[in-house]
Amino acid sequence: MIKGIIFDMDGLMIDTEKLLTRFWCEAANFYGYPMTKEYVLGIRSLSSKYAIPHLKGIFGDNFNYWDVRAKRIELMNAYIMKNGIEKKKGLDELLAYLKSTDLKIAVATATDFKRTKMYLNSIGVFDCFDKIVCGDMIKNGKPEPDIYITAAGELGLPCCECIALEDSPNGIKSAHTAGCVPIMVPDLSAPDEETARLIYTQCEDLSEVIGVVQRLISAKN
Repeated sequence: MIKGIIFDMDGLMIDTEKLLTRFWCEAANFYGYPMTKEYVLGIRSLSSKYAIPHLKGIFGDNFNYWDVRAKRIELMNAYIMKNGIEKKKGLDELLAYLKSTDLKIAVATATDFKRTKMYLNSIGVFDCFDKIVCGDMIKNGKPEPDIYITAAGELGLPCCECIALEDSPNGIKSAHTAGCVPIMVPDLSAPDEETARLIYTQCEDLSEVIGVVQRLISAKN
Protein backbone atom coordinates (compact mmCIF):
# COMPACT_ATOMS: atom_id res chain seq x y z
CA MET A 1 0.00 0.00 0.00
CA ILE A 2 1.42 3.36 -1.04
CA LYS A 3 0.92 5.87 1.76
CA GLY A 4 3.59 8.49 1.08
CA ILE A 5 5.37 10.43 -1.66
CA ILE A 6 8.90 11.74 -1.18
CA PHE A 7 10.11 14.50 -3.53
CA ASP A 8 13.63 15.40 -4.52
CA MET A 9 13.96 19.16 -5.11
CA ASP A 10 16.63 20.38 -7.56
CA GLY A 11 15.77 19.37 -11.10
CA LEU A 12 12.50 17.77 -10.00
CA MET A 13 10.41 20.56 -8.44
CA ILE A 14 12.55 23.54 -9.41
CA ASP A 15 14.53 24.11 -12.58
CA THR A 16 17.87 24.59 -10.86
CA GLU A 17 19.97 21.77 -12.31
CA LYS A 18 20.74 23.90 -15.37
CA LEU A 19 21.84 26.67 -12.98
CA LEU A 20 23.94 24.28 -10.90
CA THR A 21 25.63 23.09 -14.08
CA ARG A 22 26.30 26.62 -15.28
CA PHE A 23 27.64 27.93 -12.00
CA TRP A 24 29.70 24.86 -11.07
CA CYS A 25 31.48 25.42 -14.38
CA GLU A 26 31.86 29.17 -13.85
CA ALA A 27 33.09 28.72 -10.27
CA ALA A 28 35.59 26.02 -11.20
CA ASN A 29 36.84 28.05 -14.15
CA PHE A 30 37.27 31.03 -11.80
CA TYR A 31 39.79 28.93 -9.87
CA GLY A 32 41.44 27.61 -13.04
CA TYR A 33 39.76 24.20 -13.35
CA PRO A 34 38.29 23.29 -16.77
CA MET A 35 34.94 22.04 -15.49
CA THR A 36 32.46 20.94 -18.16
CA LYS A 37 28.77 20.01 -18.15
CA GLU A 38 29.63 16.31 -18.28
CA TYR A 39 31.67 16.53 -15.07
CA VAL A 40 28.85 18.34 -13.29
CA LEU A 41 26.30 15.74 -14.38
CA GLY A 42 28.50 13.15 -12.67
CA ILE A 43 28.02 14.80 -9.27
CA ARG A 44 24.27 15.55 -9.44
CA SER A 45 22.70 14.91 -6.01
CA LEU A 46 26.04 13.49 -4.86
CA SER A 47 27.05 14.34 -1.29
CA SER A 48 30.43 15.99 -0.70
CA LYS A 49 31.73 12.71 0.74
CA TYR A 50 31.58 11.26 -2.76
CA ALA A 51 31.81 14.38 -4.92
CA ILE A 52 35.22 15.40 -3.52
CA PRO A 53 37.12 12.22 -4.47
CA HIS A 54 35.24 12.09 -7.79
CA LEU A 55 36.35 15.59 -8.76
CA LYS A 56 39.87 15.14 -7.41
CA GLY A 57 40.10 12.08 -9.63
CA ILE A 58 39.44 14.41 -12.58
CA PHE A 59 41.31 17.58 -11.61
CA GLY A 60 43.93 16.27 -9.19
CA ASP A 61 44.41 16.26 -5.43
CA ASN A 62 44.79 20.05 -5.30
CA PHE A 63 41.19 20.59 -6.39
CA ASN A 64 39.64 22.76 -3.66
CA TYR A 65 36.06 21.52 -3.57
CA TRP A 66 34.89 23.79 -0.76
CA ASP A 67 36.22 27.00 -2.33
CA VAL A 68 34.70 26.13 -5.70
CA ARG A 69 31.40 25.14 -4.08
CA ALA A 70 31.27 28.40 -2.09
CA LYS A 71 31.87 30.38 -5.29
CA ARG A 72 29.16 28.36 -7.06
CA ILE A 73 26.67 29.16 -4.28
CA GLU A 74 27.63 32.85 -4.39
CA LEU A 75 27.13 33.08 -8.16
CA MET A 76 23.93 31.05 -8.16
CA ASN A 77 22.35 32.96 -5.27
CA ALA A 78 23.09 36.25 -7.02
CA TYR A 79 21.41 34.97 -10.19
CA ILE A 80 18.35 33.69 -8.30
CA MET A 81 17.95 36.93 -6.34
CA LYS A 82 17.81 38.80 -9.65
CA ASN A 83 15.89 36.32 -11.81
CA GLY A 84 14.00 34.01 -9.45
CA ILE A 85 13.49 30.24 -9.85
CA GLU A 86 11.41 28.43 -12.43
CA LYS A 87 8.93 25.83 -11.22
CA LYS A 88 9.01 22.48 -13.03
CA LYS A 89 6.09 21.52 -15.23
CA GLY A 90 3.27 19.69 -13.47
CA LEU A 91 4.30 20.48 -9.90
CA ASP A 92 1.18 22.47 -9.04
CA GLU A 93 -1.10 19.83 -10.56
CA LEU A 94 0.58 17.01 -8.65
CA LEU A 95 0.53 18.85 -5.32
CA ALA A 96 -3.12 19.77 -5.80
CA TYR A 97 -3.97 16.13 -6.49
CA LEU A 98 -2.01 14.91 -3.45
CA LYS A 99 -3.83 17.43 -1.26
CA SER A 100 -7.08 15.67 -2.19
CA THR A 101 -5.73 12.31 -0.97
CA ASP A 102 -4.65 10.88 2.38
CA LEU A 103 -1.07 10.46 1.17
CA LYS A 104 1.69 12.01 3.28
CA ILE A 105 4.35 13.99 1.42
CA ALA A 106 7.96 14.91 2.20
CA VAL A 107 11.05 16.42 0.61
CA ALA A 108 14.42 14.64 0.54
CA THR A 109 17.04 16.96 -0.94
CA ALA A 110 20.82 17.16 -0.90
CA THR A 111 20.51 20.94 -0.54
CA ASP A 112 20.88 22.42 2.96
CA PHE A 113 17.75 23.48 4.87
CA LYS A 114 18.33 27.24 4.63
CA ARG A 115 18.43 27.24 0.85
CA THR A 116 15.70 24.58 0.58
CA LYS A 117 13.32 26.78 2.58
CA MET A 118 14.26 29.83 0.51
CA TYR A 119 13.76 28.03 -2.80
CA LEU A 120 10.46 26.35 -1.89
CA ASN A 121 9.06 29.52 -0.34
CA SER A 122 9.97 31.42 -3.51
CA ILE A 123 7.67 29.18 -5.55
CA GLY A 124 4.99 29.03 -2.85
CA VAL A 125 5.12 25.34 -1.95
CA PHE A 126 7.14 25.12 1.27
CA ASP A 127 4.03 24.64 3.41
CA CYS A 128 2.67 21.89 1.15
CA PHE A 129 4.91 19.25 2.71
CA ASP A 130 4.46 17.31 5.93
CA LYS A 131 8.22 16.87 6.44
CA ILE A 132 11.42 18.21 4.89
CA VAL A 133 14.75 16.39 5.18
CA CYS A 134 17.89 18.09 3.84
CA GLY A 135 21.48 17.15 3.19
CA ASP A 136 22.71 18.91 6.33
CA MET A 137 20.39 16.81 8.52
CA ILE A 138 21.88 13.38 7.76
CA LYS A 139 25.26 11.68 8.04
CA ASN A 140 25.50 10.09 4.60
CA GLY A 141 24.02 11.83 1.57
CA LYS A 142 22.90 10.44 -1.77
CA PRO A 143 23.57 7.90 -3.28
CA GLU A 144 23.45 6.32 0.19
CA PRO A 145 19.88 5.55 1.34
CA ASP A 146 19.98 7.57 4.58
CA ILE A 147 17.94 10.54 3.38
CA TYR A 148 15.05 8.40 2.12
CA ILE A 149 15.08 6.20 5.19
CA THR A 150 14.98 9.35 7.32
CA ALA A 151 12.23 11.01 5.27
CA ALA A 152 10.03 7.90 5.36
CA GLY A 153 10.63 7.61 9.10
CA GLU A 154 9.63 11.25 9.59
CA LEU A 155 6.36 10.44 7.82
CA GLY A 156 5.91 7.43 10.11
CA LEU A 157 6.09 5.01 7.18
CA PRO A 158 8.33 2.18 5.99
CA CYS A 159 10.19 2.98 2.77
CA CYS A 160 8.28 0.29 0.86
CA GLU A 161 5.10 2.35 1.32
CA CYS A 162 6.68 5.46 -0.21
CA ILE A 163 7.08 6.56 -3.81
CA ALA A 164 10.33 8.46 -4.41
CA LEU A 165 10.36 11.08 -7.18
CA GLU A 166 13.83 11.75 -8.60
CA ASP A 167 15.48 13.25 -11.68
CA SER A 168 19.07 12.01 -11.22
CA PRO A 169 20.80 8.61 -11.21
CA ASN A 170 22.34 9.21 -7.77
CA GLY A 171 18.93 10.04 -6.34
CA ILE A 172 17.41 6.93 -7.90
CA LYS A 173 20.18 4.78 -6.37
CA SER A 174 19.48 6.30 -2.96
CA ALA A 175 15.73 5.70 -3.19
CA HIS A 176 16.07 2.17 -4.56
CA THR A 177 18.58 1.13 -1.91
CA ALA A 178 16.28 2.51 0.80
CA GLY A 179 13.46 0.31 -0.51
CA CYS A 180 11.20 3.03 -1.90
CA VAL A 181 9.32 2.83 -5.20
CA PRO A 182 11.48 5.05 -7.47
CA ILE A 183 9.85 7.06 -10.25
CA MET A 184 12.19 9.05 -12.47
CA VAL A 185 11.24 12.36 -14.04
CA PRO A 186 14.39 13.07 -16.09
CA ASP A 187 15.73 16.60 -16.25
CA LEU A 188 19.10 17.07 -17.96
CA SER A 189 19.57 13.49 -19.14
CA ALA A 190 17.62 10.30 -19.75
CA PRO A 191 18.25 7.32 -17.44
CA ASP A 192 21.22 5.19 -18.43
CA GLU A 193 20.96 1.41 -18.56
CA GLU A 194 21.90 0.94 -14.90
CA THR A 195 19.42 3.57 -13.68
CA ALA A 196 16.63 2.20 -15.89
CA ARG A 197 16.88 -1.14 -14.07
CA LEU A 198 16.28 0.56 -10.71
CA ILE A 199 13.18 2.62 -11.50
CA TYR A 200 9.55 1.55 -11.26
CA THR A 201 8.68 3.79 -14.20
CA GLN A 202 9.61 7.02 -15.95
CA CYS A 203 7.40 10.11 -16.40
CA GLU A 204 7.92 13.03 -18.75
CA ASP A 205 6.75 15.59 -16.19
CA LEU A 206 5.24 15.71 -12.71
CA SER A 207 1.63 15.79 -13.93
CA GLU A 208 2.14 12.27 -15.35
CA VAL A 209 2.97 11.04 -11.86
CA ILE A 210 -0.70 11.46 -10.90
CA GLY A 211 -1.76 8.56 -13.11
CA VAL A 212 1.01 6.33 -11.77
CA VAL A 213 0.02 7.07 -8.18
CA GLN A 214 -3.62 6.31 -8.97
CA ARG A 215 -2.68 2.97 -10.56
CA LEU A 216 -0.48 1.99 -7.63
CA ILE A 217 -3.19 2.84 -5.13
CA SER A 218 -5.84 0.95 -7.14
CA ALA A 219 -3.58 -2.09 -7.53
CA LYS A 220 -3.20 -2.40 -3.75
CA ASN A 221 -6.89 -1.98 -2.91
